[in-house]
Amino acid sequence: MATKESHGANTPVDRGSGYEVRDANIRALLQFAFWMAVVMAVTMFAMKWTFDFLKKAEPLGATSSPLVKEGARVMPPAPVLQVRPRQELVDYCAVQEAVVNSYGWVNQESGVAHIPVDRAMDLVLARGLPTRPASEAPAGAPTVAPATVAGDADVQGQCGYLTEPKETVASEGGAEK
Repeated sequence: MATKESHGANTPVDRGSGYEVRDANIRALLQFAFWMAVVMAVTMFAMKWTFDFLKKAEPLGATSSPLVKEGARVMPPAPVLQVRPRQELVDYCAVQEAVVNSYGWVNQESGVAHIPVDRAMDLVLARGLPTRPASEAPAGAPTVAPATVAGDADVQGQCGYLTEPKETVASEGGAEK
């Protein structure tokens, strides 16, 4: 469809001046700023009134937190924070290792003592575990299958990673245990 005005190939086309030809509407901007200030002022006064009202309201009952007692916060007993957890674990494991590998009294009055684990295992192998004859077992008692252990690496416990596994510790002669 043809237009009434046709421009020649060499006729320049006015594409505008490159900027807005009219100014921003100052009256509309000032009205927006005024109503925004009114909304903010109303919101602040409503918040102040709400907080004052809630301060005067009766408490809802006992607090649900076990750390709060009659408005004062009670801290749990010490130690609250471990300063050197790695060193504390090493110390704990050293004490446990000393107990496991030593002789001592658990309750001297009752005659109960502890012995090193290696010695206890030797005694069990030599004497065996106490058992009762199958005829004395209660009727319907389940039979228990012997427990199996997958390997030392599976049962090291919390102090196991502090020491090297037995297979990799070299003896003084240079051979592996």
